[in-house]
Amino acid sequence: MDLFLFTVDPQWGHDVVAAGAAGVVVDWERRGKLRRQAGEGTQINGDTPEDLSRMRAATPGRVLCRINGFGPWTADEVADAVDRGADELLLPMVRGTEEVDRTLDLVAGRCGLGILVETQDAVDRVAALAARPLSRVYVGLNDLRIDRRSTELFRPLVDGTVDAVRAQVAMQFGVGGLTLPGRGFPVPGDLLAAELVRIDTRFTFLRRAFTADMAGRDPFVEVPRLLGGLDALRRAGAERAAEHRRAFVAAVTALGRETAVRVAQPA
Repeated sequence: MDLFLFTVDPQWGHDVVAAGAAGVVVDWERRGKLRRQAGEGTQINGDTPEDLSRMRAATPGRVLCRINGFGPWTADEVADAVDRGADELLLPMVRGTEEVDRTLDLVAGRCGLGILVETQDAVDRVAALAARPLSRVYVGLNDLRIDRRSTELFRPLVDGTVDAVRAQVAMQFGVGGLTLPGRGFPVPGDLLAAELVRIDTRFTFLRRAFTADMAGRDPFVEVPRLLGGLDALRRAGAERAAEHRRAFVAAVTALGRETAVRVAQPA
């Protein structure tokens, strides 16, 4: 499974990629994001075009750039990211095929284009979206939860949504995010890792939890350990995989009950 680190720290990105990660992500998405995710405790980055240039110079790994959702600004963002050496662009908040087709026209084969399936509209249209010549498809659980007006982040992994999307995707498929073995909240990261292996996830992201958990640790030790843990899960037999699945579903269900109780309590 390929690991992509969200970072604009050249040394940190270089070391994590040298330790075994596939590449880094520079995040330009911010248009409408603060309003959409207000009160959600999610991460909104302030990465710049200059950050992309620095990260391109810092690592031979793949450099992905998440641009803003499609709009009048997309042509300029695509041109700038391509000029600064992005290997792939990630188009967020996709709802239909037209915006993807128009972005593909703008890219014109100069780099890869991946999409983020993080709206119910994209879930409903995933077969048509995945028929496009995309480099990768990623299911974004945070924004999908918000779009569905749900309180349960991991519900799409247990209600069949992610499995249905995965079945339509022939290119690189991703979902979720990982941190160090033995860490992870509110669902244990080891159970989430097993779930990603179960659905044949080909890539995922290392975000702020990973960076926080890595404080004082050596990436040349911890990244291989994380990759080794994924390989061990891949080699586990069917019985062990079924145990992991049951434990993951139980953890998500229990978390859903706790969330429902909190939501129901008067302020």
